[in-house]
Amino acid sequence: MARTQYERITTKQTLNRVKEERMPFDWSINPYRGCGHGCSFCYARAFQSFIGMGAEDEFQHHIFMKSNAAEALEKQLSSAARKFNYDIEAMRRSIGQVTIGTATDPYQPIEGKETLTRECLKLLAKYRISTSITTRSPLVLRDLDILTRMENVSVNISLNTLSGDVVRKLEPASPHPEARLDAIHRLSAAGIRTGLFVAPVLPFLTDEEPELKELLSQAKERGVSFAMISLLRLSRDVKKWYLETLKHHFPEVVQSYRELYGQGAYAEEHYVRSFKSMASRLLNEYGLGGLTKGTPAAVNRSGPIAAGENGASDEGAVGHPAREWAAPVRPRKLPKPAAPVSGEELTPDVEQLSFPF
Repeated sequence: MARTQYERITTKQTLNRVKEERMPFDWSINPYRGCGHGCSFCYARAFQSFIGMGAEDEFQHHIFMKSNAAEALEKQLSSAARKFNYDIEAMRRSIGQVTIGTATDPYQPIEGKETLTRECLKLLAKYRISTSITTRSPLVLRDLDILTRMENVSVNISLNTLSGDVVRKLEPASPHPEARLDAIHRLSAAGIRTGLFVAPVLPFLTDEEPELKELLSQAKERGVSFAMISLLRLSRDVKKWYLETLKHHFPEVVQSYRELYGQGAYAEEHYVRSFKSMASRLLNEYGLGGLTKGTPAAVNRSGPIAAGENGASDEGAVGHPAREWAAPVRPRKLPKPAAPVSGEELTPDVEQLSFPF
């Protein structure tokens, strides 16, 4: 097993503006680069190329820690406060929504020691900034003392399967599903608005309707307020690493992935449409739709499905879209969708959560 290297770096600014207007938040914070959870499918692996690194093991085993993240954030927020003559209410309205954890998990294992996320959270609470957090880790419970004092905060727990076997093979250092469900329960019990991010759904592995229903049901029982379901997106570098991981753990599905994703980052149109219909119906069934400000979203083919999206209904829904979708025989000929698909629905014009570090 590779030994993890931790490197301290400094940043000029901790708050990064999200320029895409359709995103449901205005600023992002990522206290780390890379992630110790090591999820083989993580879209953030592709960002390693920005700093001359690969999407493979380096993403998990070379973690950059922004040691001055809190100091840089204090500088940004105090500057904003001066601009508004210390009218904090006017300032917070101007800043809008801040989301922590769009390109790394802010509660990955090293956070237990470094507390970079905790120190940033203290400042967001001090300036009363509307905040959402996305994480796979119950370590977020450590900061309940801060979260319960914040005026407008939500926590989004990422969990795409109840299978401990799948998690251990594809997310080698992520917390067990039961630990994440317990985090949902404890956050909700403390009065924190808590969401479930079923992301990413993995074709042929975690996309069966009974499994998704059980996941939504268990989250609902534990007090989750809303949910988002998002399909797997595979950029070139991430696809290479993910398929290599599948070869080792789930070799029987590798060829199916090659057919379903082809040369692109998104699954074939027919599969996407079938899956969206099912996912929208399930969110409606459990009353967990309604993405709002503070729940990271995207508008592309891999992006989140909200209840009732695109007029989806029970009609034509399927129990297992990956098995309903048949890999085409060469030469490739796509199956025709059951109904017309809009260009907006199929055009990947926004990368899911691909924001600056």
